[in-house]
Amino acid sequence: MTDGDKPLRPEGLRPRSLRVAVLGCGSVGSQVVRLLGEQADDLAARIGAPVELVGVGVRRIDAAREVDVPEGLLTTDAVGLVSRGDVDIVVEVIGGIEPARSLILSALAHGASVVTANKALLAEDGPTLYAAAADAGRDLYYEAAVAGAIPILRPLRESLAGDRVTRVLGIVNGTTNFILDKMDTSGAGFEDALQEAQELGYAEADPTADVEGFDAAAKAAILASLAFHTRVTAADVHREGISEVTAADVASARDMGSVVKLLAIAELKGDAVAVRVHPAMIPRSHPLASVREAYNAVFVESQAAGQLMFYGPGAGGSPTASAVLGDLVTVARNRLAGTRGVGESAYADRRVLPMGETVTRYAVAIDVDDRAGVLAAIATAFADHGVSIKTVRQEGRGEDAQLVVVSHQATDAQLSGTVEALRDMEIVRDISSVMRVEGENE
Repeated sequence: MTDGDKPLRPEGLRPRSLRVAVLGCGSVGSQVVRLLGEQADDLAARIGAPVELVGVGVRRIDAAREVDVPEGLLTTDAVGLVSRGDVDIVVEVIGGIEPARSLILSALAHGASVVTANKALLAEDGPTLYAAAADAGRDLYYEAAVAGAIPILRPLRESLAGDRVTRVLGIVNGTTNFILDKMDTSGAGFEDALQEAQELGYAEADPTADVEGFDAAAKAAILASLAFHTRVTAADVHREGISEVTAADVASARDMGSVVKLLAIAELKGDAVAVRVHPAMIPRSHPLASVREAYNAVFVESQAAGQLMFYGPGAGGSPTASAVLGDLVTVARNRLAGTRGVGESAYADRRVLPMGETVTRYAVAIDVDDRAGVLAAIATAFADHGVSIKTVRQEGRGEDAQLVVVSHQATDAQLSGTVEALRDMEIVRDISSVMRVEGENE
């Protein structure tokens, strides 16, 4: 048996070192470099061979870093590093689409296996990377791309491979969970909670990728692809962020015994898949309701195993580096054994449902005239669009009268059509809130 063109070691001889290159030395990359040094002996014992760091690709040699990189290893020539031909494993933690895609493809073409944390690239162009890895006979592992240190991708790809996953429901962005948690516990508005998140380092100076749901949508695409053996890209994911969530929305949810969370939801619907990211009310009795601050959690439902929940820190240098090192150990073991792990599984090739066909539920807060016949007229508007009402609650009297209507399940198109019809009604002064409802049994 051979590892590429290199014969495996004869029995009894000391194995050669496995050569590792790291691309990026920011918060995650620096922790990967640190752990490779601090845990060198343990890693060698677990893998069966020493791991040798042979280069760290960076943009600037003189930039301040969280770790002291051994002299001579830093290089601005990432292209040369991945194409030198003697690197066994390339760890990519620079993020973004380019140059990450070109560097990963070059690394695979030159015989290296790849470990990456690049959710954006995987969600946009994963099939190209999977195909390149298959053509090269090398591994492409990416546990760190979703939910930091939480082991969720490998259970979906391997542990549950003999089961039929029907739903994945998760909190996969720590920034938005911190903001919504602060709004719930303190009554703060969105802007104040965002500012606190930025001051504590949970949110970037430009928080758009997080608060508008782009980050969560990329992760939802990866989760859906693995769970349902279907190629799903970020463009397939219906996306709504939390920037429009108000303190009143959060207070209304609290009054209903619920909490607002930004959820990534992937569901198997017959021969199709529905994938979406949006804020939603979930009952406080649901396991995801107790996920606080910047933590992540993913709730998986399958036919045989039932309900499973994976919980832990979803971001940060050390937690994410832990997931990277876990992949590195697996890939290194495969390398020594002259084999490769599981590749892309897209055999099901299911249709991805547009949001309008996706079945969901709404909670609609309607400012109405407080007079006879209003409730009947509102109920008629729902019925005209084929939407059944589950509960109605009135708050306030006179000019402050408000109805909070929670629907039974219907297509999103039916529900949004109902809301538009309500806006045109003379008795409706305003639609003050529209929020989807998840996590309740019909």
